[in-house]
Amino acid sequence: MKKLLNLITFVSIFFIFTFKLFASEEKIKIGLLLPLTGQNQEIGKSVLRAVNLAINKIDDPSLEVYPKNNYDNSEGNFRAAQILYEEGIRIFIGPIFDKNTKDLEKFDNAIFITFSNKIKSDQKNLIYAGVNATSQMNTIKKFVENNDIKKTICLIPEANFKDEIKKGIVDTKINLTKIFYYDTEPTEITKRIEKITKYSIRKQNLLDEVKRIEDSDDPNKEKKIKNLEKRDTLGKLGFDSIIISDFDESLKSVITSLIYTDVSTKRVYFITLNQWFDDSLLKEESSQNIYFPSINKDNYDSFSKLFYKKFSKYPNQISFLSYDLIGLVYHLARKNNGKDMSKIFNQQNIFKGKTGTFQIKDNVINHVLNFYKIENGNFIKIF
Repeated sequence: MKKLLNLITFVSIFFIFTFKLFASEEKIKIGLLLPLTGQNQEIGKSVLRAVNLAINKIDDPSLEVYPKNNYDNSEGNFRAAQILYEEGIRIFIGPIFDKNTKDLEKFDNAIFITFSNKIKSDQKNLIYAGVNATSQMNTIKKFVENNDIKKTICLIPEANFKDEIKKGIVDTKINLTKIFYYDTEPTEITKRIEKITKYSIRKQNLLDEVKRIEDSDDPNKEKKIKNLEKRDTLGKLGFDSIIISDFDESLKSVITSLIYTDVSTKRVYFITLNQWFDDSLLKEESSQNIYFPSINKDNYDSFSKLFYKKFSKYPNQISFLSYDLIGLVYHLARKNNGKDMSKIFNQQNIFKGKTGTFQIKDNVINHVLNFYKIENGNFIKIF
């Protein structure tokens, strides 16, 4: 019975979107392309619920949102878009995943806002709304410059987002001493970090210095040797901060390998990418004193509480973005009097939402992010 009630509730939400708002003559029509069945249906339903919250918050009968199931594949997404396009809709939120954006350039004068953070140039009518590498690197650059950090190296995994990280580095012109790439297989990570940090050389430096003092006539040699024996290595690192462009277990493996090679947060700044306030990092002692850019945590927590109160479930990260995107499209449409909906992202605009500030120019959305530190089991805001 509980499952039936949940299904009825979900279906009710679905149809409320389509039929709730028809009072105004000048409509702001938004198509919503989501996976409502299949493997990623929970993500799609979470986005749908977040959009419902945004609609209720805006509370304007001129706003109409038309959800469509894209079955989480490019063919289904194209068919769903075509149906809505034929009904006169020219602006779409979705698809969620970049894999489902195929052939959308065939819809003239239409704009599709995807949640992906992979910015491509081959489809001019795609707007990438994810927290992209350029936004993150811009925030890291600000932190580096504010703290007068001179020698920063960047570690990039051999992963499918490698090119996005490289693009973010180029776009922001962040000053890096060197970029290193590494295999994400755990045993390979340690080998690579040893080479990057010149661990064997520094280890040998220590042994050589102990031997030199032992062979010397220094009257304080016993004390000096005792002090050296407390150390793991000897020698400069050649960098004062390190950007680790990784996530989840791979990120933890890199951090562990750095500590193993005698590179700690007491010696250099550890900086990583947006971790979406992953609670597992708070429980890891090795993750303390790590810095990262992200969306506004207070607003994220507030949205999560509101979402849970309404739906008895916590939202996913994409839902938080979708909440803002409804407000963003509504704001831009109102600013342009509902005309030329396909061109509303061409102009330079700034929009402040729950996730933070959006900067829009030439069909590109960048986020102005906050910066956080993990300290004593808490996320501490730096700026």
